[in-house]
Amino acid sequence: MHELFTSRRYLIPFRSTLLPQIFCDVLVIGGGVGGLRAALEAARSGAEVILLTKGPLDQTNTSWAQGGIAAVTAGADDSDDSTEAHIADTLTAGAGLCDEPAVRAVVEGAPGAMEDLRALGMPFDTGPDGSVALGREGGHSASRILHAGGDATGAALTTTLGRAARAHAGVRVFESCFALDVITPGRADAADAGVAPAMGAITHHPRHGLQMIWAGSTVLASGGAGQLFRETTNPAGATADGLAMAYRAGATLADMGFVQFHPTALYLPGAARALISEAVRGEGAVLVDEAGVRFMEGEHELGDLAPRDIVARAIVRRIARQGGGRVWLDCRSVPRFAERFPSIARTLADFGLDPASKPIPVHPAAHYSVGGVRTDLDGCTGVPGLLAVGEATCTGLHGANRLASNSLLEGLVLGARAGRVASRLASDAPRGPVAVVSDIPISDHGELDLDDVRSSLRSAMWRNVGVERTGARLADACEMLDFWGRYTLDKIFDDPDGWETQNLLAVGRLVAGSALAREESRGTHWRADFPEVLPEARHDLWRRSTNGTPAWEPVVPAATVGEPA
Repeated sequence: MHELFTSRRYLIPFRSTLLPQIFCDVLVIGGGVGGLRAALEAARSGAEVILLTKGPLDQTNTSWAQGGIAAVTAGADDSDDSTEAHIADTLTAGAGLCDEPAVRAVVEGAPGAMEDLRALGMPFDTGPDGSVALGREGGHSASRILHAGGDATGAALTTTLGRAARAHAGVRVFESCFALDVITPGRADAADAGVAPAMGAITHHPRHGLQMIWAGSTVLASGGAGQLFRETTNPAGATADGLAMAYRAGATLADMGFVQFHPTALYLPGAARALISEAVRGEGAVLVDEAGVRFMEGEHELGDLAPRDIVARAIVRRIARQGGGRVWLDCRSVPRFAERFPSIARTLADFGLDPASKPIPVHPAAHYSVGGVRTDLDGCTGVPGLLAVGEATCTGLHGANRLASNSLLEGLVLGARAGRVASRLASDAPRGPVAVVSDIPISDHGELDLDDVRSSLRSAMWRNVGVERTGARLADACEMLDFWGRYTLDKIFDDPDGWETQNLLAVGRLVAGSALAREESRGTHWRADFPEVLPEARHDLWRRSTNGTPAWEPVVPAATVGEPA
């Protein structure tokens, strides 16, 4: 990567003492399930909290989630399901890369998390007898998925937690406010800048401009990086901002090459890649090819409910075998489709599709960033005062492939833990304001077309770093990202479009580089030139160079699975 970016600590030049100053105990960046739960718990623990979101609260991956929350909540070992079975399913889906302590902590935290949600008024779907209705999704050996509003669990969860956060006197919500960088004290070019404590963030508001938000502790809950790929189910705001911020601040990132591609996104020319929830297959829908042949039965013992990586690869290969064409999701055997999946039914109706009479054209699309900021089970990163939760993290829960509906549970359980720890850390942390100087020469970006850069980036990532990968294509992607980086990453922009593009380029290069370095096939990472799984599962760890070392090589040793974060 371009040498200037290797040493560059912040996206923009600034002097902290010349900007407006805002103060809080805990700053939470991101309004998905992890951020909302962390903010609420920190406030309950006595902290003054600012919850900052780059857009409205309803424009997050959480609010778009159609699937549910995987949780064994009652009956435990004397029923058809158990906590141990949920743990086993998670470990199986993670393809040997899960850290079992993380899996156990999240799964065992499910009953308490569900009770908390019920107390907050979460409207879980119920059966005829009034008990919570449980669904089944791919990779699960039993029905243990809780939903709300059929296929609107994420929206209901956002409403429930958002209402509680807004009602708490200790939480201030700043919507439509862009976080550029985590603030660490000292000059940006200092040799130890990467390990200085986090003290808040520099932000931009469309009305108030640049602002310094000083905090005793900072929680990144900024979501994933779906917008790296041309085909994605993610909202427009999923531009890897938190991952890039953490990297520039000196945090360690892990397993960046693992990206989960959801097998069934609506695939129509000109249409957004709307998710067709895995729960639809859980209710009996099946995948068929152009000839109407079911093809998943010969791919995996769970058939259409196999783990997502297996289903996604099977679809890509079936399309290739057909010489193109489409794959379809046949939902005609699903009873009361519109009642069970009202949001999906409305989306399909907008395109004149009736799932009761015709199969739905589907295709894999980037859905979830499995890798992320390496944290312990309290959300702590390697940067003092900086925590992270949710999709922006790599806790070891998901391993090489996230089990369906485990992510909302992770945000609830570990978000609460991070909130409590953030509140405690803030009480003893150094506080701003302090003098922070970022001296970057102003550069003219001239006729640089950011839309073209983004479009080219997303197409190259989809083509070369997608469902099936080879070393040659990954090397091409790295070369292309380096080329675009030389013309983009040294520029100064004054709006979110430019900052998002720079974040995408930086994180895209990490994803491609991680995938190139991992010479095996495991979970969501499939290398046609290295189809075997290596006998020893290891995390690949990445950290920004502050001493002239190349930025895109692992600068900390790879970690054996199960080692502390």
